[in-house]
Amino acid sequence: MRGIRTFQRYFRDAAKSVIRNFSLSLASISCIAITLIVVSLSIIVSYNVENFMETIKKDVTMVIFLDGDTTEDQRKAVESGIKSTGNVEKLIYKSKEDYAKEFAKENETLKTIIEGWTNETNPLLDSFELKVKDIENIKDTATTIKKLKHVNSVKYSEDTVEQLATMFSAIEKGCIIAVIALILVTAFLIANTIKLAIYSRKREIEIMRLVGASNISIKVPFIIEGLFLGVIGSIIPIILTIYGYISIYDFFGGKISTFAKLIKPTPFVYLSSVLLLIIGILVGMFGSYQAVKKYLKV
Repeated sequence: MRGIRTFQRYFRDAAKSVIRNFSLSLASISCIAITLIVVSLSIIVSYNVENFMETIKKDVTMVIFLDGDTTEDQRKAVESGIKSTGNVEKLIYKSKEDYAKEFAKENETLKTIIEGWTNETNPLLDSFELKVKDIENIKDTATTIKKLKHVNSVKYSEDTVEQLATMFSAIEKGCIIAVIALILVTAFLIANTIKLAIYSRKREIEIMRLVGASNISIKVPFIIEGLFLGVIGSIIPIILTIYGYISIYDFFGGKISTFAKLIKPTPFVYLSSVLLLIIGILVGMFGSYQAVKKYLKV
């Protein structure tokens, strides 16, 4: 019971401190709020970029055409060579007869022409349709496959795929770096803000020490104060994240283009909000702890 009452007092003192030092508290809260808004944007962009990459990976198909005189054993050798690249998500073999049947279904004129083909006169080529695991390595995979015997050609949207993969990868890495940098900067600013609060209450702290207050009883309220600042500072970013993302999702109809589909708001916005709250609390408490540890000589 005594421990509970002690923590209640710590929380009460921390809450009073936030109100009493309102201008300094407002500076910290504003700093956390602005940082978390940018962090929220980075999280939204990063996760949607990853979703775009997954969509591209599912949609991009590499077609590997075989030589016209390729035998069954040679086809199996090519298949083994493709699988040995280690970048195979899905591999489907399609014979020239399969292609002829598909074309015949699409156009009546072609159907008439194709019906007159025999196995020997069919000008189409047997092929493999490949979906890769890692789209960023698609060029190396294609280069390796082209060197295999009995491979006639390898086709895929080379320039578009590589440009998108490079762009999305750069955006994703940039977002991660931005989030880490912002969190560190915010922790530093909060530490300095708390330091000012500590300095302004120097006489109060000295009195507490004279009456026998322990180091913990002096430090803990400041750390809890940082927790309060983190919670309050995360409220606006959380509201903007939930309602802002839902509005954006509805405005675009869930997708920016045929391949760039946005992540569904539920449960994404709520998980992001919990993450923002946790980041706000940890940053606030860490900033306060650093200030107390470094500047409070107790």
